[in-house]
Amino acid sequence: MQLCNANLNQLPTGVQRPNFERSQVQPGIVHLGVGAFHRAHQAVMTDAVLASGDLRWGIIGAGLMTASTRDALLPQDGLYTLLERSAESEQLRVVGAIIDLLGGAADLAQVLAHMAAPSTRIVSLTVTEKGYYLDVASGQLLLNNPMVAADLANPTQPKTILGLIVQALRLRRTAGVPPFTVLSCDNLPNNGKTAKTAVLAFAAKIDSELAAWIMREVRFPCTMVDRITPATTDADRAYVNSQLGMTDAWPIVTEGFVQWVIEDDFNQDRPDWTLGGAVFSNEIEAWEAMKLRCLNGAHSTLAYLGQLTGRETVADAMQLPLISNLLSDLWAEVLEVLHAPTGVDPADYVEQLKQRFRNPALKHRTLQIAMDGSQKLPQRLLATLRERLTRGLPSPALTTAIAGWMHFAVKTAHTPGSVLNDPLSSEILLQAKSSLEPKEIVHGLLSIQKIFGTDLAQHEEFTAELLAAFSQLAQNPEVATAPQVSL
Repeated sequence: MQLCNANLNQLPTGVQRPNFERSQVQPGIVHLGVGAFHRAHQAVMTDAVLASGDLRWGIIGAGLMTASTRDALLPQDGLYTLLERSAESEQLRVVGAIIDLLGGAADLAQVLAHMAAPSTRIVSLTVTEKGYYLDVASGQLLLNNPMVAADLANPTQPKTILGLIVQALRLRRTAGVPPFTVLSCDNLPNNGKTAKTAVLAFAAKIDSELAAWIMREVRFPCTMVDRITPATTDADRAYVNSQLGMTDAWPIVTEGFVQWVIEDDFNQDRPDWTLGGAVFSNEIEAWEAMKLRCLNGAHSTLAYLGQLTGRETVADAMQLPLISNLLSDLWAEVLEVLHAPTGVDPADYVEQLKQRFRNPALKHRTLQIAMDGSQKLPQRLLATLRERLTRGLPSPALTTAIAGWMHFAVKTAHTPGSVLNDPLSSEILLQAKSSLEPKEIVHGLLSIQKIFGTDLAQHEEFTAELLAAFSQLAQNPEVATAPQVSL
């Protein structure tokens, strides 16, 4: 028996399920990037809005690069199970906010049609840092990217999020339909501004008048998102299905904690996501900075050191004093220069993070977090480092975190069969393999301007501290880096 509308009444007692008539839900949101995080986060909060009786906000989920989510969930009428786990308890609920799914190149014309439809008031995004096609260091549109170049050459049949947004807005403008709000839910600082920069840069290459109209008329609110959501495993599927007594092809396992802070700046009306626990705030940058620097910076640090010490999950890594002590020192460095939102005690936030990271029920893989380091380091670690350097403050923990990333790159470069999952993998691996001398390795990786800019390599005190931290990690018996590196 498969999870679907017809079988909802067969779910066991205790499994929460949609309490609204799904056939009456109207589409109001098109979401690009319908992966695990969206289904654990925005879709769940939208489910609460629908449960309140406001049925205007059904989600049409679109996977641009793959049809895997569509193929898994369409036979289930868009339903899926969310398993919230802590060390002490768990809760199963079936989420019904996604009313249609599209995926892959074959569905892009339908995605565009839905985005252009008057009923769509919000186009939301979880497409990762890479999906905006902006150079990390300069913030400029990557015009030489093959996907961007192809869309610019053929803008009426777009394949990127930028091409889809711009073409949909052009169609709406021509038809006299009000524009939708572009709502970035990616884990980026100033994500709304990032989306706006990318969209305007793309539009300007096609139609300057359209770009000017987008600048005047379209809203790009910033958001801060937070929920630890590991990739679903076969064991997760088997467990959820055993509890349901039916088959769910793609359940989601996550923690009980969820947070969404949203800048209240929309073109048209918007859902009352506070019903699901969201917060509308005009201090979005402070919320973003606290989350990116405290949670994500620590996560990345933990991921690289976890990979170097054989710790497969976040909870496992937290059991190692080398890592937990480093995180405590890193948090102290972050809090010393952090500007927290009004009424929020960042020390309490950090204590909450420690408990979340130690949750053994979440199998959040360190290798998953270690992906795309070149896109994450600038916001998660380097922003705090630069602020401390400007103030003349020492930053041994942040420096060790960066050295950990370097060792992770070196180990990957020298391990046969290993793959560095990163947009700059070729350049990173080239530098990581260029020498076996620590000084030359550190200098080579630090010279990648798309990650580190030009300032850090010229800061003599920092580069000396980074070399010392790199060497100390290489000498630590708990750290397994490339054995070829000489000291």
